Amino acid sequence: MKNTHAALAATLALTLAAFATGAQSADAPKPKATEKCYGVSLAGHNDCAAGPGTSCAATSTADYQGDAWTLVPKGSCVTIKTPKGNGSLTAKS
Repeated sequence: MKNTHAALAATLALTLAAFATGAQSADAPKPKATEKCYGVSLAGHNDCAAGPGTSCAATSTADYQGDAWTLVPKGSCVTIKTPKGNGSLTAKS
């Protein structure tokens, strides 16, 4: 009888957890569209693709490195101003 009660309690707990997770997913805001913006990140703060000799995220070696990108809200990249100019949708050398 104890096993039956334990199994029933476990099933109920899993069911409630599934409903709670489903409710959160339905209410969660949709992710905003983003785009890769080159030349706007500080050294070590890029999202990926930091040029030769680097592996990926957080590997850029200079501020505003032209071949390192950061994800920004779509449509905002070219309006971002840095000491080296505006952001770019393509890698700069």
